[in-house]
Amino acid sequence: MFVWMVDLEEDIRSLQLDSAEDINGVVNPEDEKPDVDKMDEGLLSGSDPKQEVQAQSVEAEPKAKVKEILSVQDEEDEQMKKRHLNVVFIGHVDAGKSTTGGQILFLSGQVDDRTIQKYEKEAKDKSRESWYMAYIMDTNEEERVKGKTVEVGRAHFETDTTRFTILDAPGHKSYVPNMISGASQADIGVLVISARKGEFETGYERGGQTREHVQLAKTLGVTKLLVVVNKMDDPTVNWSKERYDEIESKMIPFLKQSGYNVKKDVSFLPISGLMGLNIKTRLDKSLCSWWDGPCLFESLDSIEVPMGDPKSPFRMPIIDKFKDMGTVVMGKVESGTIRDGDSLLIMPNKDHVKVVAIYIDENRVTLAGPGENLRVRLSGVEEEDILSGFVLSSAANPISTVTEFVAQLQILELLDNAIFTAGYKAVLHVHSVVEECEIVELLQQIDPKTRKPIKKKVLFVKNGAIVLCRVQVNNVICVEKFSDFPQLGRFTLRTEGKTVAVGKITAL
Repeated sequence: MFVWMVDLEEDIRSLQLDSAEDINGVVNPEDEKPDVDKMDEGLLSGSDPKQEVQAQSVEAEPKAKVKEILSVQDEEDEQMKKRHLNVVFIGHVDAGKSTTGGQILFLSGQVDDRTIQKYEKEAKDKSRESWYMAYIMDTNEEERVKGKTVEVGRAHFETDTTRFTILDAPGHKSYVPNMISGASQADIGVLVISARKGEFETGYERGGQTREHVQLAKTLGVTKLLVVVNKMDDPTVNWSKERYDEIESKMIPFLKQSGYNVKKDVSFLPISGLMGLNIKTRLDKSLCSWWDGPCLFESLDSIEVPMGDPKSPFRMPIIDKFKDMGTVVMGKVESGTIRDGDSLLIMPNKDHVKVVAIYIDENRVTLAGPGENLRVRLSGVEEEDILSGFVLSSAANPISTVTEFVAQLQILELLDNAIFTAGYKAVLHVHSVVEECEIVELLQQIDPKTRKPIKKKVLFVKNGAIVLCRVQVNNVICVEKFSDFPQLGRFTLRTEGKTVAVGKITAL
């Protein structure tokens, strides 16, 4: 009996080793490349070149089997043809981001009734009945006990035309750095606002996270925004058109001030995240007679996002890494295309690596393009030699590595009594990099109205100023000029838990 068990374990181990090796698959030779739209200033993401799924056959198979594998592959190809978008949920703490995200997953069939019942019971036991939907997104115990999202939750759902990755960003101001890492991967933003009496006002006032999140989303390249007015079913609101209009009228000037083209890039809609109303299907007229617009799924489907360029040099900032039959890195493709077997570089360390396997969600694919969230298994590098903020990059045309760059900065709001001058220190957030930095020199101030440089020499600037300056970081980082790769050339500066400036890199 014991010997038989050992033999069985050996068989299992050898099978695992086989599956870990690079598998010779059947690949469809046609490789359609999508046209690259002209991009508006600032967004480099969202395209979905045709994905080819690799059939995982270990041994040479008879012809009939090959046909079977191809038909499975074609079916998976069909799935991969859908465009892919990253949606970040942002807004003030307790606005209902996690609950709305959980409801979306439930309504799109990603979570079954039994799981929901389990969460309902768990929430009830904690005397938090209304939190059960949030538990779908808030998976760790700390988040459930506090009722606050800490990490960026990640989940997937599909509509008829689009595959979505939800990024559920924390709303609490202590976790803004986590929110930045979520928003820097997003193509579109869903700003969740609570319509409940007093809650909208708290989130919107000075110091509320609604304002900071909107400004950060714009800075981080989220050019399309869906503003969902949540908790419309609350007794203090009761689907009131007056309350909805009041919130919309207060938000529009602020969104314009933050740089959004409200007519073209922003849409508003009322929902109830907890009850799942106006999310997958339109609102019933008996419940809300004045709303005849789309539901949330229809709005998400109709958003047009410019595509990244699948033919430009490959860039994938690494947001996480782990060991799994080799070294696996996670990230979003910002530009270019990655294929099985590619030789790439991990910058800034210049480690030469080979692509062993590529995964989108749970599917193994043979290639992937801009906008896709990937797990990539690599050979040639150890997991401990990779840090968050490193970039998986084309070997022929690697990403730039610097310790100093020139940037155009807009000062938002300095801490009380602070002066922005040479020697000013802050924390720099650029794609997945978080690094301490210092302003070494102010080069020139720019007139906000004419956008032209002001002639006189500048020694310091105040809130609202736009300034060209030299920025120095402690360690080597991977960045690009904003004009070449917008997502890798835009950044925020934060001090003591507050966003003080946003900027774009103009020269390296």
